[in-house]
Amino acid sequence: MLHHVLLEVADLGASSEFYDAMLAPLGWRRHENGTSVIGYGISRPWLFISPGDGEGATGSVLVSFAAPGIAAVKASWEAGVAAGGVSAADPGETKGPGSGTFSAFLRDPDGHEVEITVSSG
Repeated sequence: MLHHVLLEVADLGASSEFYDAMLAPLGWRRHENGTSVIGYGISRPWLFISPGDGEGATGSVLVSFAAPGIAAVKASWEAGVAAGGVSAADPGETKGPGSGTFSAFLRDPDGHEVEITVSSG
């Protein structure tokens, strides 16, 4: 079972604005709000962002968030793009391994890939 994920970011302020906007339509909120770490979740934090070495993403990372429906996928993707994310794939049907039946992909301000997905059944 996954316990938590930590993403190192170059600019904690810019990244927190992105994750605040992108996660709100999914029902997530900040649980920890420090100067060295911010933690997000629904009932408890499991996604943390923290200042790294100032160079941003250095490897290939994909974090996928479950959405309660297609409208939430679209709203989360739109909010993420409006808050500085870059679209990697518009909302639509997906068939990739591990993905749901409807997903959207974007990159956060550090280049980490984010998927918002909903499964049927």
